[in-house]
Amino acid sequence: MKRAIRIIVSLVLLAYIVVAVSWSRNMAYNRLCGGIRIEVSDPDNSRFVTSKEVANEIKPFTRTSGRVHLHEINTDSIEKALNGIDKIEHATCKVLTDGYVQIEVTPMRPVARVFDHGDSYYLNKDGKKISANARYHVDCPVISGNFNETFTPQLLLPVVYHIEADSALTSLVTHIKADGPNSVILVPLIHGHVINIGDVDNLNDKFYRLKRAYKEILPVKGWNFYDTISVKWNGQIVATRRVKKLNEVISAVDFEAEQEIPDIGTMMVGDSVKTPD
Repeated sequence: MKRAIRIIVSLVLLAYIVVAVSWSRNMAYNRLCGGIRIEVSDPDNSRFVTSKEVANEIKPFTRTSGRVHLHEINTDSIEKALNGIDKIEHATCKVLTDGYVQIEVTPMRPVARVFDHGDSYYLNKDGKKISANARYHVDCPVISGNFNETFTPQLLLPVVYHIEADSALTSLVTHIKADGPNSVILVPLIHGHVINIGDVDNLNDKFYRLKRAYKEILPVKGWNFYDTISVKWNGQIVATRRVKKLNEVISAVDFEAEQEIPDIGTMMVGDSVKTPD
């Protein structure tokens, strides 16, 4: 008898659970959406991807007016669409217990803007291309040059990383121009000269010598006395004398390394630095 009662009670409880779950699901299915919360992870405050832009991207999946039931919002489609955008590294979309839809987005982090034969795009830290348009913009170093299948802008990322890791260099260098793997030119914020680093090897030593040039040579001769500071040769700083007035100097994007005229009196060899009288 007791066993039969236990079985009956168990069956009643099971039926109750099934009905309760079905009822709660039906209620949730027909529940009105309280709204959509969008959170964009942006610790650097770059604002490359904003909540407003995410809201624009999901408009096809949500009604912009009227009362919306939760079952009318396809969270899987929203999540898939956001993860298909090249500017977004990862996105999740889920319904919360309070009736709101929560969207969390981690944007890609551009480290450089590339101008390549009329094409323009960003690169992230892994060298992935990110399309550029007016809706998504972030300030970062500019890379330009004559790129091809063997010489890609990704090969210049070590220079970008090196500059990014040094606050002084970050404030100094705004543009990286490359005509080839052995002709990499840095355009500093200080107008009037450019910096020739040659290739992307031995960057620690090259930037060490560059800093010495800014501390020991340019203050002596003046910031507009040279049009090129070259650290591409091992153990040397070679300053190229200006042959034109500052307002006649060809733009750095037209600079040709082959036209250098070294100022031998301003060459540094080893640990010694000589400046002309």
